[in-house]
Formats: sequence, structure tokens, C-alpha cells
Amino acid sequence: MIASSSRTEPVLDEPTRELCAAVVGGRLAPARLAIVAPGGYGKTAVLDHVAEGRLRSGSPVARFGEHDADAEFVLVDDAHELGDDGFEELRRLADDEARGLVIAARPWPRPAALNGVLARLRGQVVLRPLESARIAALLGPSRAGLAEFVHAETAGVPGLVARLARTLGAEPDVPPSALADFKADLDRLAPDTLVLLLAAQAGTGLDTGLLAGLLGRSPEGVADAVDAARASGLLGHDGTLPPLVSRALTTLVPADRRLAVCQRLVRSQLDRGGPVLELVRPLLGGGLTGEESAAAFEAAASEAAPADPALGARLFGEAVAAGRPATAVGTRWAEAAARAGDLDTALRIADQVVADVSAPERAEAARIAATALTHRGQLGRAAELFRWSGTRLSTVYAAVCLLGTGEAAQARGLLDLPAGDEPPTLLSGAMAGLAGGLLASLDGPQTGALSTVVGAAETLEPVGRELLLPDSPAAVGALAGIHGGELEVAKTLLERALAAEPGGEALRARHRLLLGWIAMLRGEPETATDQLSAAGSDLAPRDWLFAVALRAGLARRESDLAGLRRIWAEACDAVIRHPVDLFTLLPFGELAVAAARLGDRDRLAHHMRSAAELLRRLGEPPLWTAPVHWSGLHAAITAEQGDEARDHVAALARDEERGGFHAVLAAAARCWLDVLAGRVDARAVEHAAQGLHDAGLRWDGARLAGQAAIRTTDRAAMVALLDRARVLRGRAPGDAVTDPGGGPKLSERERQVAELVVKGLTYKQVGDQLFISAKTVEHHMARMRQRLGATSRGDLLAQLRVLVSE
Repeated sequence: MIASSSRTEPVLDEPTRELCAAVVGGRLAPARLAIVAPGGYGKTAVLDHVAEGRLRSGSPVARFGEHDADAEFVLVDDAHELGDDGFEELRRLADDEARGLVIAARPWPRPAALNGVLARLRGQVVLRPLESARIAALLGPSRAGLAEFVHAETAGVPGLVARLARTLGAEPDVPPSALADFKADLDRLAPDTLVLLLAAQAGTGLDTGLLAGLLGRSPEGVADAVDAARASGLLGHDGTLPPLVSRALTTLVPADRRLAVCQRLVRSQLDRGGPVLELVRPLLGGGLTGEESAAAFEAAASEAAPADPALGARLFGEAVAAGRPATAVGTRWAEAAARAGDLDTALRIADQVVADVSAPERAEAARIAATALTHRGQLGRAAELFRWSGTRLSTVYAAVCLLGTGEAAQARGLLDLPAGDEPPTLLSGAMAGLAGGLLASLDGPQTGALSTVVGAAETLEPVGRELLLPDSPAAVGALAGIHGGELEVAKTLLERALAAEPGGEALRARHRLLLGWIAMLRGEPETATDQLSAAGSDLAPRDWLFAVALRAGLARRESDLAGLRRIWAEACDAVIRHPVDLFTLLPFGELAVAAARLGDRDRLAHHMRSAAELLRRLGEPPLWTAPVHWSGLHAAITAEQGDEARDHVAALARDEERGGFHAVLAAAARCWLDVLAGRVDARAVEHAAQGLHDAGLRWDGARLAGQAAIRTTDRAAMVALLDRARVLRGRAPGDAVTDPGGGPKLSERERQVAELVVKGLTYKQVGDQLFISAKTVEHHMARMRQRLGATSRGDLLAQLRVLVSE
């Protein structure tokens, strides 16, 4: 309670202060008021405020029990605690209509005699929880910033606010002394009231049936217990505890007593068949054993797993530790672990179930193990387990894995098997559509295959969030879209997948990484980096491969050779852990170019041979082969392997008649060979670069135009191609490249710096000659690189050589 008048002003809201002022000033005479509120709401503070105000004004006031029969104004506190004699005296005071009377009481217990007295009064003072502004005033200027913290801990209950304010320091922490103050309050509670508070702490809310079993009372008796707890000020009206009260119970009530209440609640809820998750949470990590505890953990795990698979997996583990046979919960445990991204646990538990010939869910366990292996990139082993599982859905999954490893004939055979008696669910339909679209992508029109996969992705959206999937139609459809130059379709698929969350948390990173890949191809490094960061760092091997390749690709496109070297060790580890399959051609292709840039092509040679063999077994499907040859071309160009580069150009040309993306890549590939040979047809280059840009390969288009510009001997062509490169990179044509007369726009100082740098001088040597610092030289070079739109230091130096030779 707050007993000092110097502390009451912030506690009282404006209406209460005005009412008290009217009572003190005599404007409300005679004042005959009731103050009914739970403990801690400031009833005593109001009485003190009125008493002190009247004393200051010289008006007599008496406290009930002082036997001042002639007092004109009487204040009564804790009227609910009076006995028969007290109520008789209170009735006598209430009968005197000329006497001022203010009675404070809790809302429970409410004896009939007290009701009779309160009915004779003329008004009631309403006390409310404190708002943050009043809490800030109570804390004072030095701690006003902690008002929100105090409000959250106390729910604004004035007595709790005052208790925390007395002990609170300068940081938002609850000091132990604030909790110790509750001991007296808890000691005064009736046993059933304390049990009810412990039940509220466990999360029962106001479930009358559950509380009736716990307290051994009728529903009416439960209502009385709830009213008593609310009247104490420790239980909110909605049946929850202010966090400060919950902390006090945890600190001051022995753990075994709290545990006993939780266990009784769980037992009662299990008997009723009701939810137990919130009741079981406090039991986690308690080392409980026995059939009853195991059943509680299992029920809670089943309840938690759909929305929180990590918690579900932990609870299943507790159930087994408590004595539940692993084969009874192993399949659900493994699935929850896999959905949470814990592939090691999922594989370990699922394998135990598969190996146990008496386990009833071996087929489901095999499906889960195969799914985990798919996330690890082990499609061959996954296909074996999916086929052994034997369900229609597992058979479809096996077909997808077989297609990923180049075994198209086996995949077709599985998909041609009769469906049997299994129902045609949305899931099975969607995944069958995915498999069918993949088959079509090998020899059918690209648009038809992509349309089938897009339809599968949309079919799965309403039901996919809580499913464990080896891959999502959205991710596979996006891969097909990226391979075929349909980046907008791929982007839309992935954005819808992020909203619908097919496959839940286990596939969220995959969808983000593929969005990052699209952003990288489009020359949007900031967006790609954001998606990479949002994907997180705790990744499955398949996602890790994409993440490392994405980082390498971004570093390469930013000409960050030092960064690429830092990434390379991790990239080497990733490729060792992940075999090549149809769905990882993009990262392996990007890493092959990075390997050439770092002079370490042997590291990727085996994987690129595996990729070529995989595509050969699939019949060299143009949709999937084109990006591989495009990456191979750039790796060969970087490594200065002319014959190899010509082979890739020839491979791209074989599919040119298909038109669309294939024609774009073939034309651009021919331009690259001509540019490297010093034959620059500016119109052909501009057309090819624009084609790459329109297909979504914006960085590639700008780079082709830029490289052609620095290799042509035609000054007009050079300027036009530089402008084209700048436009393709998202800059305005002629942006600070040429002056009004058409000449390169370099300042005199920049030209001096450029001339010395292209001669091979270091920044320090240039600075020494020009009497400027090396840092200033670096600044000039950075400005020129930005102005010229150079994609690398080599690109910048080549452009500067052209400019300073004019």
C-alpha cells in the first residue's frame, strides 16, 4: 500500500483527484462514498489523501474504530474484514445522513451486512490501474524511462507499482528485494487461493472445470476462489498473473509444491482430453519419469509440433526419457526434428524405427529419413528409402529424386505405377504435378513444363505449412524458371511460397536463397545480400551450398578478389559434402567460374564432369543445359581456355533454333568469342547485351557491353558501348562519361592519376609524384570506377588506358 500523501498524487487519476478535492473542500457535503477495489489498488491511499486534506483545512475527521461518536466525517478501511459488532456500528454511522462517510473494501468477501451499508451510500470511487504516464511521474525524472518496463511487470496495479518503484534501480531489472516483499502477502492467502494462483501461473486461465478438479470444489466454489484471488490484487480479471507476481511465486513457493500443482493439472486435463501444452511447459527439464509423465509429454509434443516443431521434438524426447518406447513416438519425433531443421536427430531417430522390425510405422520413418537425406543432398540414398517406404506419395518423391540424379527411365516407371487405394489428397496431387513437370522439362516445351510446376505450387499453398517436404514445387519451379530465363515467374513463385510457407521452416531458407540468386543475376547485390542474411546461418547442406555459391557470386560480380578468397575455403568444404544433382547445377556452375578466377579449377573438375554426365543421361535437356554451358563459357574465358570456350559456344548454338532464352545465350556467347578476339561489332554486342538484360541477366549484359567497349579501337563505338553498359546497369546514358563535345569527362587531376596508375605505379608512388596521399589516390580511383561503371579493377584499368591514350 502507499501510505504517504507525497506519493499519492501520481497514483490518483484526474477524476479521483477531483472527487477527493470536492470532499476535502466541502463541495460534496455530506460525502457518503464507497471505494471498492482489489488489494493494492490504492484504497488506503485515497483515504489518507482525504484525511490529510481535511486536516490541513481544519476539518475534523475520524478513523473507524476511534470511538469518536461526535465526528462529522468518518473514514473506514478494510470494511470487508469487520465482524458482526463492526457491521452494527457501521450501520449506525450510515443511518446518520448528515455525517460524512467513506468506506473502503475489497470486492470479496462481500457479507450481506456490508452490502446493506454500501447500498445507503451515494456514490462509488472507481480505482483503475496506472498508465505509463502516471508510473513515470511516480518514478521521478531519473527513472521515468523505466515506466514501460514497470507497467509491463505490474499490469499497472498501483500497489505493485509502488512496491517495484521502492526497490528499482536505474536498469530494467526486478531486484530480489522486490520479490521478498511478497512473502507476507502469500502467507496471508487461504490455501486454495495460493493453489489457484499457482494454477494461473501454469496457464489454466479461468477454466472452471479444470480448477474444480484441482480444488475439489463445485463450480460455485471455484467462482468464490477466483473472486478471492482477484480481490487480493494478485490475479488479473482475465485470470492471468502480472509478471511480477509470477516471479514472486517462482521465487518464494517451494519448487515441489509448484510441480505438484502442475502435475495435478496435467492429470486432470489428460482425463478430460483437453490441451496440455501450456501446463506441461513448466515440467520441461525436470527429469520426470513414469507412465503418467511420459503420456503428458507425448500429448504436449503432439500439440506443439504443428506450429513449433522444435518444441515438439524436445517434448517427444522428454516423453522417451520419461519411459515412453522410442518406437511409439519415434516417427513423430523424427518428423518434428526434421521440420525444425535438426536433420541429425531426425535421421538418428527415424533410422532406429526403420531398423526395428516390430515398429508399426517403419514406412513413415523411412519417408522421414529420406526427406532428411534429400535436404542433405543425398538424392540416391533418399530414392532408395522412398521406394522402400512404398506409399504413393513416397513413390512420387522417389521419382523426383531419381530425376535429380539423372535416372529418368526409372522415374517414369515409378510414376506409371497404379495409384492403388490411397486417397488423392492435395499433397499427393501437387507432388505428382511437380514430378510430371520435371519429366516434361526434359523433352517437352519449356512453357508447358513450367506451367505444370507452377500449378503444383499453387495447389500446395493451402495445406503445405505443416508438412515435411523434401522440396517444394515453388523451389523446383523457381529453379526451372532461372534455368530458362523466366526470372519474373521464378520470383513470383518464391514470394508466394514465403507467404504460404510450404514445408514450413525447413524450406524457408531455400526459398530466400533462390530469391537472392535471382537478385544477383539481376544486378541487385543489396537485395541478394538481404535475402542471404534472412536465410540465416544454420543451414542444411543443400542450402549451405547455395548460400556459399551466392556469396561467391556476389564477390565475383563486385570484383572482390580478397572476399572471394576468404569464401573459397568454405566453398571447397561445401562441394565436398554435396554431390552434383539436377537441382544444384546453378551453384556448381557459379563456383566453377569462381574456381577459374582463383586459379583452382581442378577443385571443381570432378563435379563439372559429373554435371555433364548427369545431363547426358537425361538426354541433354536444353532447359537445364543452357546455364551450365553459360557458366562453363565464363570459366573457360577466365582461365583463357579458348578451345573449351568454343565448345560451350557451339553447345549453346545447337539449341538456338528454340528461340527465346536459348537464342539470347547463343548470340551473347558468339559475341564474347568475337570480343575476346578483338572483333567488336558494336551493333551485335548492343543487341546481345540488351537480350541478356531483358532475360534478367542484367549484370551479364552490362559486362558484355563494357568489355566490348574497352576492346574496340573505334572511339565512337567505345563511347556508345560504355553508355549501353551504363544503361544496362541502371544508370542514365552518358552519365559523367563524356563531356558536351563527346570527350571523356575526367578532371585534370583524375587524368594525371589515371596516367600514372595505368603505367603500373602503386597508389603510394602516384601520391609521391603528385604530392598527394595514397588515400587521395584511392579516392580518385573509386570515383572514376563509379563514373565509368567499371565492373572490376581490370575493367577500370582497361577503360582508363583507352581514355588517357586519346
